[in-house]
Amino acid sequence: MGKKAAKSTRKFAASGQLKKTIQARRKFRDIKKKAEKRKGGKGKGRDPEHDEAGSEEDEESGVEESSGKFKGMSVDDFLGGGFMQGASDEEGSESGEEAMSQDEEEEEDASEYDDDNESFADVDDLEDEGEAHLMELSKLAEKDPEFYKYLQENDRELLEFSLNDARAEDQDEDEEEAMEEDKTPVLTKDILQRWQKALLDHRSLKALRKMLIAFRSAVHMNEEDQVVAWRIDSSTVYNKLVTTALRYTPVVLQHHCPYRTLQNGKFKAPTQNNKWKTLQKLILSYFHNVLHLMGQISDNDMLRLAFTETAKLVPYVTSSRKTVKAYLKTCLNYWSSAEDSVRIAAFLSVRRLAGATDESVLDLVLKNTYLTLVRSCKSTSPHTLPAINLMKNSASELYCTDHAASYQHAFGYIRQLAIHLRNSMKTKTKEAYKLVYNWQYVHCVDFWALVIARACDKQTLIERGGQESELQALIYPLVQVALGAARLIRNARSFPFHLHIVRSILHLTRHTHIYVPLAPYLLPVLTSTLSASSKPKPSTLRPLDFETHIRAPQQYLKTRVYNEGLAEESAFLLAEYLASPPVQGSIGFPEIVVPVVLLLRKAIKGAKGAQGKLAKAKEAAVAKTLVDRVEESARWVEQKRKGVAFAPGRLAEVERWEDGLRVEDAPLARYVKVQRKAREKRRKLVEKAREGEDEILED
Repeated sequence: MGKKAAKSTRKFAASGQLKKTIQARRKFRDIKKKAEKRKGGKGKGRDPEHDEAGSEEDEESGVEESSGKFKGMSVDDFLGGGFMQGASDEEGSESGEEAMSQDEEEEEDASEYDDDNESFADVDDLEDEGEAHLMELSKLAEKDPEFYKYLQENDRELLEFSLNDARAEDQDEDEEEAMEEDKTPVLTKDILQRWQKALLDHRSLKALRKMLIAFRSAVHMNEEDQVVAWRIDSSTVYNKLVTTALRYTPVVLQHHCPYRTLQNGKFKAPTQNNKWKTLQKLILSYFHNVLHLMGQISDNDMLRLAFTETAKLVPYVTSSRKTVKAYLKTCLNYWSSAEDSVRIAAFLSVRRLAGATDESVLDLVLKNTYLTLVRSCKSTSPHTLPAINLMKNSASELYCTDHAASYQHAFGYIRQLAIHLRNSMKTKTKEAYKLVYNWQYVHCVDFWALVIARACDKQTLIERGGQESELQALIYPLVQVALGAARLIRNARSFPFHLHIVRSILHLTRHTHIYVPLAPYLLPVLTSTLSASSKPKPSTLRPLDFETHIRAPQQYLKTRVYNEGLAEESAFLLAEYLASPPVQGSIGFPEIVVPVVLLLRKAIKGAKGAQGKLAKAKEAAVAKTLVDRVEESARWVEQKRKGVAFAPGRLAEVERWEDGLRVEDAPLARYVKVQRKAREKRRKLVEKAREGEDEILED
């Protein structure tokens, strides 16, 4: 008489999973053969009769499991015997994975997580006694107040712990399962509450395993090719099960297998924990099931909960590259397409993933985040611009978490922009110009300006203990690429593109306090609107939105509405530039603005002599106001520096004087502040009108 088989083994044999496992193995064997044939594989010299005989022997050995050498083995030993593709196949045969087609990989992935009920039976062996967790329950309100508050609001009865009742309920449950081995049981609220009580009272791994098996059944319940361990007939139970699995799993895993957070904010997976190896498959299976669920649901609250709770499990899955890639792909998909609150939750999950100590994971996150951003900003409209701005701001925050790692990516992508610009300058064809004059190029320049501005800001420098950022070296190449793109085409239709580029570099100079001569790129736009050579024609077109256009439509050219819009936009940017700290804060500001004032006065004088006295009255008024504010600021700086006793060559004293100058008190800075408020008010009115609300737009 042999040793009696374990309960889990008997359940496995009775459930019909053995046949399914053998079929999965045959399917994988066929996939492998096809892959070898495509590669011109090693099997050319094999005897087909020998192959057939071998396959028959394999099948027979699988069928004889219950009476042969597999009798008495645990389920994990049985499944680890080569019947399914394991982690070693996944990691050790990259060439085989490359040869497989996408469909075959999906079949392989499906078979990997099929037998959850049997694969994780050894998790029960890690079960701890309930008494050790009575103290944990009493300290729950202090350790995790958010989770404790959730239990008070939703599952108050779970906070009342009775160890004897819990054990009795577990015994009753085992008896019920033994009676229902031949049919799929129905998950009820009572069973779910028993699991919840066991999870909360003594962090039961056995209850966690059962709950995650039921969770898998809920995720795959409507799929015909899936064999599920539980049947769920109630929508209330379904929602309760999903919410419980999402909320309770991180709590239980953190208790049994806590990860370590390093001083720099990064985390380290608990690979040294004795329970890690046993729990890893369970965690990975649950994680893939959550990703599968997220692809099915559309409720924003549930999606936010899924992202929030899975982010807590990120330290447990970074060892599996395939899981990291799948999770990152899902997060970036929602980050680029979902509602704002879901976007933010998805981004927080991406940022959590970037906190891994493995540098290759961070590189993967940075690369895919940038590529997702570039793909999402292919076209820009008033409806998509807020989402694109949210993505650029959040991605720039991600790139500033590790300046050294970000430098490698930033250098490569800025160089890519430079190559596009060089090809356009050499070829000088319409198609070549399109490589530069497109929304993706504009948003990429703006994104890298945001990243470098955030990384080289004074506040960041203080946080880094005075250490200069690695990204500081990329300011010059980025400015050269951006201004080169602005010089590529100089006609009236391309002026909106120029304004976008100048706006990005202006943001960079304000935060880095580095002087960049932007006046030569703004003055031609402003003076062209004051030119006496042509009279603008009247038009009934609505004002052009410069934020959502990089090229003016043909019907706008030489119209009054376009001329006035250009004058207003370019004058505002020129005022912002002259009021920025690198310019207004310079001790030589009165000398810097002399060419600007002279050129504008000459253009205003020419506009007055244009055809018709009122032909360009509004454009001239805008320029005249700007000149007056600039001259006031020049006199203000002259007054401040009147008592200076040092020569311009004493740079240390010059820098000390400039640091003590309050730029925001200058007349030009106050003018720009008023203009910003007026423009913001008008922008909000336009948005409300666009959304259909009855708002009156006032000039």
